[in-house]
Amino acid sequence: MNIPNLIGYHTSSEGTITFQTINPITDQLHLELFVEATQAEVDQSANLANAAYRPFSRTSPMERARFLKAIATELEQNKSLLINTYCGESGLNEQRAEVEFARTIFQLTSFADLLSQDLWEVKHIDLAEPNRTPTPKPQLTKYRLGIGPIVVFGASNFPFAYSTVGGDTAAALAAGCPVIIKSHPFHAHTSYQVAKLVVKVAKELNLPEGVFSHLNASGYEVGQQLVQHPLIQGIGFTGSIKGGVAIQQLAQQRSVPIPVFAEMGSLNPVVILPSALKKESDIIASKLALSITQSSGQFCTKPGALFLVKSAETTHFLETFKTIFEKQVSYSMVHPTIARTYTQRAKQVIDQANVQLFTEGTVTNTCNLGIPQLSLTNGQIFDSNKLLQEEVFGPHALLVICKDQQEIEQILENIHGQLTFSLFHNEENIEAHNLFFLALEKAGRVILNGVPTGVEVSPAMQHGGPFPSSSDSRFTAVGTDSIERFLRGVTVQK
Repeated sequence: MNIPNLIGYHTSSEGTITFQTINPITDQLHLELFVEATQAEVDQSANLANAAYRPFSRTSPMERARFLKAIATELEQNKSLLINTYCGESGLNEQRAEVEFARTIFQLTSFADLLSQDLWEVKHIDLAEPNRTPTPKPQLTKYRLGIGPIVVFGASNFPFAYSTVGGDTAAALAAGCPVIIKSHPFHAHTSYQVAKLVVKVAKELNLPEGVFSHLNASGYEVGQQLVQHPLIQGIGFTGSIKGGVAIQQLAQQRSVPIPVFAEMGSLNPVVILPSALKKESDIIASKLALSITQSSGQFCTKPGALFLVKSAETTHFLETFKTIFEKQVSYSMVHPTIARTYTQRAKQVIDQANVQLFTEGTVTNTCNLGIPQLSLTNGQIFDSNKLLQEEVFGPHALLVICKDQQEIEQILENIHGQLTFSLFHNEENIEAHNLFFLALEKAGRVILNGVPTGVEVSPAMQHGGPFPSSSDSRFTAVGTDSIERFLRGVTVQK
């Protein structure tokens, strides 16, 4: 069976390149062949999206809210099929699928609720003062307007919440922007099943053809063509630093550059002060072991480096942490490519001078394993070795033992931008400490006495920090504020 591209309200299979997805638990290929989009099909989807932009951007916020809610309803009605497909392509279990599915529904309804607020499209009104002297003041009304057709790249590790109808797509559609999905080849069938439902809803609501399209691709060419297409006005991306930077560069090479909203890699440093270890050492060890290994460490917010001060409390913590961590079980990663990359990157870290394997979890007899691992080094080595400061995507973390808190602060002065920064402490006024202010400067989210995994979908959430954790630290990729990425202000003066 050949799976086509969905271009507007039509299917299209003009290409000759096909690919298959894999069940990473069994290492077996699925039977379906996905037909990769051609340049002509990219052009067709962009032309349709451009034609759809004007009428779609002129729909009322309530009409778009109805669209998002109808998508959520359609997903709920097909939940069993979607979750089965998800599990078969990702290696993630049904519990994780349920959580991610619920989050996807919540994202859609949250944006619908946002649009349902009175006069949502009006950002500011400044009333006229015709009698003001020396010059009369006009009335100024600032409106929100979608920026145009958006390309969203599906994320490898979140087949629902950060992919076909995830946060980027929900935000763009809410803003009045047509969306073209470049599906992720690791879970192309899950993406296709979701996309069919979105197209069905759009057609039933008589929305303009081209408001949503879905393209298959296993390589980089289709993504490059989309980014550089003159009719595309913005990009949503979740993935690696390398991939995000490449897309940014392509977007800036256009005759008219466009914004790229990329959520990329992050080490997510965790600082554990001696005061915290005196009170809750074992609890902290348990929390961090689970956070590092949950879903085989395939979260952009997984703790990648833990900083501690050399002390008797730290020695006790490490002993406990080692015992707990050795009980953590390896799981299949979402694709053999990710598993191979994880193994290579973790080995790179351990092979560095003055870095050692501290411990690893239990190896299970499955395919494409993500074996939980902890490495150990000291502050001076970490500070001088840039490779140790890069993300290892998977269930690995580096323990960094520093001589004192001042050394931790010096290391963090030199570290690049992060999505999260966690600080375990038992201080009366931690928010007055230099470490806290460093955390604010370096990350988009600062977690006090907690782990960074688990990103609440909330208007108060900031998921995006200084480069290279994201391409623009002013914006969030999670929560209803993420709609601001796909909007621009337009003032009407009268």
